[in-house]
Amino acid sequence: MTRFWLIKLLRTILTLWFVVTFTFVVLRTSGDPVVALLGGDAMPDEIEQFRRQWGLDQPLIVQYLSYIGQMATGQFGDSLRDHRPVMDIILERVPATVSLGLVAYLLATLVGIPAGIIAALRRGRFVDRAIMAFAVFGFALPNFFLGILMILLFSLMLQVLPSSGTGTIWHFIMPAVTLGTFTAGTLARFTRSAMLEVLERPYMRAAAAKGVPAVKRILFHAFPNAAIPIVTIVGLNLGQLIAGAIVVETVFAWPGVGRLLVTAVSQRDLALVQGLVLVIAATMVLANLAVDLTYGLLDPRIRKGAR
Repeated sequence: MTRFWLIKLLRTILTLWFVVTFTFVVLRTSGDPVVALLGGDAMPDEIEQFRRQWGLDQPLIVQYLSYIGQMATGQFGDSLRDHRPVMDIILERVPATVSLGLVAYLLATLVGIPAGIIAALRRGRFVDRAIMAFAVFGFALPNFFLGILMILLFSLMLQVLPSSGTGTIWHFIMPAVTLGTFTAGTLARFTRSAMLEVLERPYMRAAAAKGVPAVKRILFHAFPNAAIPIVTIVGLNLGQLIAGAIVVETVFAWPGVGRLLVTAVSQRDLALVQGLVLVIAATMVLANLAVDLTYGLLDPRIRKGAR
């Protein structure tokens, strides 16, 4: 088990290192951030002084090694625009994104998994077709389009929900539904497939023949054996909720990490963009790591076969 965990942890660290390196190189080779920050009217002396102040006049490899050294000590640099530590700025926005993501995730889980189970138990019937139609609608409709539709309906036409900002429980409803609809649809579809496969197994028919009640068969026989593919989707979508919040937070003017990333990119704030990309990537990678470790706990065969 220890070897299995070490392999997964090493892959996680290598993935994060690749993300940091790729982001660092792309940001510095895609244009001059100094001109974007100071404006086209800045004098050459001002531009040169700004480059020296922030170390942007040094060779790329020197900048990279300096940044990696800072990361090793827990420092991620200062914002080029606000002149404040990057992590301080990000941590101010994390609570808003986490709260929205958790509400959306809880909503998606409470809707998606039961819907998938019901669809599997009512295979081929109207309920099954209706749930699968909802699932296709959920993961096919873009977040930004669904968000705009909800604003038009509930904010402009019906005037029952606020269209932007935060502060009350009513502000959560439209962003959480918009963010969680994709995950709910995906969960419903995968849960149905996993349950259908398990329901056809011989041990399920044997349990029915022994007179085991239907609820007990579903909860204690079918669902645990269908858990591995469901855990995959739950874990992956947990990381995607944070990344998907970029669009949703922009549509609803939600003061979170996603909206901050859009602002930082438009302002060419290199250090802030790097820190935000690292945080988002770490969320997704750690979610994948949690899924892999859960695999090992649920199925010893996966643990023993780790490479």
